[in-house]
Amino acid sequence: MRRDIFQAIADPTRRAIIALIALQAMTPNAIAENFNTTRQAVSKHLRILTECELIKQEHRGREIYYSLEIDKMKEIDKWLDQYRKIWEDRFNQLDQVLSTIKKNKK
Repeated sequence: MRRDIFQAIADPTRRAIIALIALQAMTPNAIAENFNTTRQAVSKHLRILTECELIKQEHRGREIYYSLEIDKMKEIDKWLDQYRKIWEDRFNQLDQVLSTIKKNKK
């Protein structure tokens, strides 16, 4: 089942997991130690993130390590970039309006 990336990152726990494994690959147990929830709940979050291809699994001996899927994160950044530019333009316009108001008050 392919899940929607934005639904996946809407959950604060999954965003926190992404932040954790952005620094280094981690096992499910190491990830779960950072949350006040069950190991099963963390596994569910990992499954959803894996289904969205935001993270990937790597088997090292008997352990499974999860790491960030950089290319998928770049896709999100590229999509967000179009909105980033719109908001930067709007903030620049707001700065100009506020500067004009401030000048007129003097």
